[in-house]
Amino acid sequence: MNTLSKDNKILVVCGGFSSEREISLLSGRAIYQALLKLGYKNASLFDLARDNAIDIIKQKPDMVYIALHGKGGEDGSIQGFLEWANIPYTGPGICSSAVCMNKVVTKRFLESAGLPTAKFEAYYKDDIKDIDIFSQHIKETFGLPLIFKPSCQGSSIGIVLVRKEEDIQNALEEVFKYGDQLLAEQFLDGVELSLPIMGNEHPMALPIIEIVSEREFIDYETKYTKGLCQHIIPACIDEVTAKQVETIGLEAYRLLNCRGLSRIDFIVDKTKGPMIIEVDTLPGMTAMSLFPAAARFMGISFEELVEKTLLLGFEAKRDLID
Repeated sequence: MNTLSKDNKILVVCGGFSSEREISLLSGRAIYQALLKLGYKNASLFDLARDNAIDIIKQKPDMVYIALHGKGGEDGSIQGFLEWANIPYTGPGICSSAVCMNKVVTKRFLESAGLPTAKFEAYYKDDIKDIDIFSQHIKETFGLPLIFKPSCQGSSIGIVLVRKEEDIQNALEEVFKYGDQLLAEQFLDGVELSLPIMGNEHPMALPIIEIVSEREFIDYETKYTKGLCQHIIPACIDEVTAKQVETIGLEAYRLLNCRGLSRIDFIVDKTKGPMIIEVDTLPGMTAMSLFPAAARFMGISFEELVEKTLLLGFEAKRDLID
């Protein structure tokens, strides 16, 4: 297949078995409907489970549109499977996906490149033997409040804002529901922003989005419950800050070898300025998702965004094609 046409078989892979399954299903259905509207008559929807991945190969798709979120879909797993099967796909490759899925590894990459990110430390569950000693260490290292995060979850799942020392025990229990590694991160006080970026070797930044909520902390419920948060496009920030965010974001996108589209999330701290929080390599494509909202502001319809992502995936993985 030397060109991608509307006669090609496009398989939208969604669902999966991560804690973000329901959001993935919403993204997948929206993408599938967009492909049908665009005239991709051979598009189909595939709900990935632990025991049916081989059916992807059996369906012999010309292209896979990955609409998975979280473990098994955003961490390099499905990307490696598709490369092994010689099937082109959308989004970043194996290495980029694996690095960006792990918040600790992402921050180490950012730190090594001199890109701004909040002060952090990583801890394994087995390393925390005495809660009193750990609590004292945490207070001395970060002060309070601070943020605890699972290292490999998205959509703010498992993230806890720790305000008081007596909250630490419960916060640890919540984080360790989602894995054995904890990311402790300095609390940043400022405006929360998201920078959508699209492209392969020559990425383009979309308008910066400001995320506003009356809640002190934007968790999973806040993100996906209508009315609990607002998206302001473009963000209400000064031109100098906007330029800094765009420059830093594009540098991070290239550093992490992102492809297709990814979203760089920031907090503009009142004293430290723009700080990268995390990188989302497979942003949501639901009615409440940030990336489509930024595209709409630029005059790019949801269908156009889906097709552009498809074409970028085809171009990025051209070396896989016989």
